[in-house]
Order: sequence, then C-alpha cells, then structure tokens
Amino acid sequence: MFRHPRGLIPSPRNELAAATPYVHDETKLGPLPAVIMAWPKWLAYWGNRDFGDCVTAEEAGAKSVAGQGFFPNSTPIVWARKHGVLNGATPIQVLRLMAKSGFELDGKLYNDGPASSIDWTHATNLQSAIANIGPVKLGVAAENFETNPNGSVTGGLSGWAMYGYPAGLPEDHCVGLCGYSTTLDPMVAAFEQQGVSVSVPAGMPTGVCYAMYTWDSVGIVDEKSLQNMTYEAWVRNPVTVIAKPSAAKAA
Repeated sequence: MFRHPRGLIPSPRNELAAATPYVHDETKLGPLPAVIMAWPKWLAYWGNRDFGDCVTAEEAGAKSVAGQGFFPNSTPIVWARKHGVLNGATPIQVLRLMAKSGFELDGKLYNDGPASSIDWTHATNLQSAIANIGPVKLGVAAENFETNPNGSVTGGLSGWAMYGYPAGLPEDHCVGLCGYSTTLDPMVAAFEQQGVSVSVPAGMPTGVCYAMYTWDSVGIVDEKSLQNMTYEAWVRNPVTVIAKPSAAKAA
C-alpha cells in the first residue's frame, strides 16, 4: 500500500510557549456562526506525494483557501528545496521563512503575516481563527490517517471523513483547517455544494466537526479525533501579504 510522505518535525516546546496566543474577542468580533466553510480555490499535492514537504505544502493550501495565489505543484517544491525544508521542517520554521520571503508568482512574493499560536482544545478560539482570519495550520499525528478503521484519508480524492482517531501517536505531519460546523449535517451539505459527496463512516458523531485539507484533498474530522491527533496549531494574520513587484525582484 502506498503511504503518503509526511515530514513534519515538532516545533520546540519553548517556541510554542513563547508564541503570542490568538484569543477570540466577542466584543469586537461578535458571536461565531454555526458553520464556516472556505473551499480551496485550487488543490494539489504541492510536492507532498513525493517529498516530505507537508509543512510547505500546507502553506500553498492556505493561500488557495484564502483565494490568494494559484500556485502550480512545482512552486512549493522549488521554495522548500531553496530553503532546505524539502524533507523535514518545523511549522514555526516555515512560518518564519514564509513571513520573510514567501512563494514567488508572476513577479510578486506571497508572504505570510505574523503567526500566532492557538489553543486547539479551546473550541471558541480555534473556530474564531478559522472564521475571522483564515486557515489554521496544524501539527498532527498522521500515522493512522490512511488506516484508521473509522474512516481514513484518501489522498487525491476529497470527501473522506474520519472519527475515532487514537491519541498518543507521534506528531509527524502538517495539515490545515478551512472550516467547522457545530453539527455534522451542515458540513456535509457544504461539501455537496462544491460537488463533493462525503463518505460518512457508520457511527460518526453528529456534533462539532472540522474541514481539513491535506494530500490534494479535503475531508471531515470529528472534534474528538482532532483533539487526539493535534500537537500544535498556528494562524497567520493575515494569511497572505503580497509584496510589491519591486520588492519581489530585490528578493
């Protein structure tokens, strides 16, 4: 069985502890909607079928979700090779590199805004970041992504769903969250609006769930599984900073 490459190296704990946390401010932002879904404008492996560049590939996914930059599959590969992160990187390492000199396209640089950490166990903060800023970058344990008995990730084919994901596996992969729902049915409907049928495994919880992109696909993960697999979470604010052509040429 083909196993997709991964390549995430966990961010140092002291980096996570020192990061500025994102906190939802209801007085400024108001209450959160029950469902949010931002479908990627373009999907690709962005190298993560052949290389361990998942942390970089997620960056291309995030900008696709935000509708800022339609990067060919080769762009993250070239960028990751140039910066020495083609087969292994920490999330905070790539976030900092992308903030200084991001993907180049048509004479412009598509950089990241400053990164904040998120307490992924705090649903309000996590959902607020998705709703008010954009995709959330996660460091997860993906050892069972393709073998989970209660639904698994089907790389290259959107519409997968999983629940019952085990806790305690090692952090080794980077994915992104592009949506959430307080109940399962509206999330399934959001996929159907994109022409994607969801393969909901029997017994999947009908409560809070999240839309996740990885390996040229988007699927659904229940809240408990998300908690079990996640080790770190980051949000870029803004998702993309487009540098002027002159700045891109100088870089």
